Amino acid sequence: MMPALALLAAYLIGGVPFGYFLVRWRTGSDVRSLGSGNIGATNVLRTTGRALGFVTLLLDVAKGFAAVWLASWLTQGSPLWTSAAALAVMAGHAFPVFLRFQGGKAVASFIGAYLYLAPLPLVCVLVVFVAVVAYSRFISLGSVIAAGSFPFAVWLILHPPAPVTVSAIAAGAFIVYRHKANIERLRAGTENVLNLSSRKAGARR
Repeated sequence: MMPALALLAAYLIGGVPFGYFLVRWRTGSDVRSLGSGNIGATNVLRTTGRALGFVTLLLDVAKGFAAVWLASWLTQGSPLWTSAAALAVMAGHAFPVFLRFQGGKAVASFIGAYLYLAPLPLVCVLVVFVAVVAYSRFISLGSVIAAGSFPFAVWLILHPPAPVTVSAIAAGAFIVYRHKANIERLRAGTENVLNLSSRKAGARR
């Protein structure tokens, strides 16, 4: 009973569309009709501004952390169910029932979930992310490389129980898959670069 409750709670927490609510509150617009149509922090930043983008990022990270913390509390720290909850909160963000299953890429909720579950490997790949974005100015490229390297970091640093390793592999693969359109644009040379000094309502992410 508790494991099922933990997974349901994680999915529903992940499905809270903070980016959608914040943009609607600030501008009256539906963020899904702006830029890439994504509800995540990057599209909020590019279409509505840095402040709202940063708040969206923090809230999406927080919901990932909260979902896995709650699952750990409900299941007495079970590696299996906390690992499953990490995937459930990401699924909730990507496919939120509250927005007819049209959500974001789940990077921020991934960060929050594994900040609880595997903090040291996460910090290591975040360093990689920052380095790649600083060099290339492509958030998508940083996200893909960091997500792809995350399972290796988890295994090398933690040697954790099998469920944690499996969930890290699944989470990394999911993030890469959700960026498939970005990968195509990177190959074509048409991907948008990070620009913190302006808003671009037509930007794609």
